[in-house]
Parts: sequence; structure tokens; C-alpha cells
Amino acid sequence: MTVYDDVLDGRFRDRLKLDKQTGSLTITNITTEHAGNYEIEINHISIIFVLMVYDEISVMKGDSVIINSGFTEISDDDQIWWWFGSEKCLAGEMTVINNRFTVYDGVLNGRFRDRLKLDNQTGSLTITNIRTEHAGCYKLLITGVKKSFKTFRVSVNARLPVPVISNSSQCSSSSSYCSLVCSVVNVNHVTLSWYKGNRLLSSISVSDLSISLSLPLDIECLDDSYSCVVAYSFTNQTTHLNTELYHTCSDSVDCCGPTEAVIRLVLSALVGVATVILLVYDIRSRRAEQDQAHIHTSGSIESKAEC
Repeated sequence: MTVYDDVLDGRFRDRLKLDKQTGSLTITNITTEHAGNYEIEINHISIIFVLMVYDEISVMKGDSVIINSGFTEISDDDQIWWWFGSEKCLAGEMTVINNRFTVYDGVLNGRFRDRLKLDNQTGSLTITNIRTEHAGCYKLLITGVKKSFKTFRVSVNARLPVPVISNSSQCSSSSSYCSLVCSVVNVNHVTLSWYKGNRLLSSISVSDLSISLSLPLDIECLDDSYSCVVAYSFTNQTTHLNTELYHTCSDSVDCCGPTEAVIRLVLSALVGVATVILLVYDIRSRRAEQDQAHIHTSGSIESKAEC
């Protein structure tokens, strides 16, 4: 078995494996430059595969997104086509040799109207004021001097709501904990997390349709280093705990941090030892007084007996 992984400028180097049992071809660590047509021939029978490798693009609703062609300049004689969706609706066309480019923003009931722009230098496609109906698969084909076929998957996410922190139970003299709840509404594919400074305390994720999320947190000492974060993979919203809005533990419960706790523990131990020493000293003093009184009483009795 032989693999020729140095072809095409070495783009397949150290990426190809042939299965000696089945003849199947494996491509590891795949990138968009490996997309295209693959053909296998077995006993004079050919099978053609079209391999599509997606570039994932995530964008917030209402933003603009540039789907990059990957070129800084388009050469003469190059032709560019952009398609959208499984229907392969033509979204844009550009012919450099005639210095002509056209956007077809009336397709699909006009969902792209006044939103498409083609860069006449790079061939990149820009979608302005993007909406959820613009999410999906985009395909780019370049022919001529520069040959390229790329596919992109664009996801459009609603803007993240600001997480809300509330206290489910206030600190009191009968409790050594403050119970907080962080919540967000109408979210999907997000992670909700509690942090103390940069340290992650707890988190919960959801991949369902729009729902509400809540994440409780029990803490002994309330301070402004706590924060709640709701996040997509590419953006987040953070709410920092405002201790002025809540009863802190120090308002009602004698709490402390780790260092102060150790100091207080040591002091308590020392006070305990001192108390024990005082008790032992007091007991011994009382016994000594009793012994002295007993000796004095015994002496008096002996003197009377002699008389």
C-alpha cells in the first residue's frame, strides 16, 4: 500500500491512511483545503465522493458578518459564485475579467434584500443586519487562476440576556449560609456559571430550545468577588454581585475568610487550653486549702486530747 501525501503542495502530508482490509481512505486533521471530489476505482468501477468541510461562523443577531473567500486579491480571469442553502440559491456572482459583480438579494422571498455585498478585491461576501433566517450553509466556488471550493455554516444567535442574581434566603443568626440564585430566560445552547474572581464554582449547560435556566449557590460569606456568567462559545454576559442589594453574612452572621478562620481557630484553641489550665489550678488550690484546713482541725483535736 502506498499513499502519496506530498501531492498538491503537500496539503495531505502525514494525514492519509489506507485500510488494508477495506481499502477505505482516512484523512486526519482535516481542513477546508481538503474539500473537493474524491474518486475510487475498484476493478474498473469508479465511485465519486464529494467531500464538504465546513468553516463554522457564529454571529449575533443584528450584526454584520463577512464570509471570507480566503484571498487578498482576485486574479484576472477568475470567476466567483456564492450559493446559499441546500436549494443552492445563487446569492452572488462576480466575473473579474469584465469587472462585473452581481448580488441576487431577491431570492428566497427577498430575505437577503439590501443585505448582501461582494468585495470586488477579494470576492468575500458580507451579510449586514443578519437574522436567523440567514443561518445555514453557504458555498463558494472560484474558477480561473485561483481554484477554490469552500463551504461555510453560519449560525445566528439571539443576543444574550443579562443574568439576574437574587437571594432565595437571607442570612440570619440561625444560618451560616447565604443562598443565591442566578437565572436567565429564553436561552439555548448556553452555559450558566458562578465564579468567585476567576475561579469557576459551578456551571450548567443547555442545548434545548429556548428555556429558562437557574443555578443556585450557597456561600458562607457574601462579597463582591462573586459573579454569574451566561455564555455562548464566542461571547458572554456577566453580572457581578452587588452586596449593597443583599444582607451580607457579616450583617447577621459572624463569618470570616479562610485566613481569619484559621487565626480564630488557633485563638479558640489557646483560650481552651488556658481555660483548662485555670480550672486545674483552681481545683488544686481548693484541694490545698482543704488539706490545710484538715491539718489545722486535726492539730486542734490532738491538743485538746492531751489536756
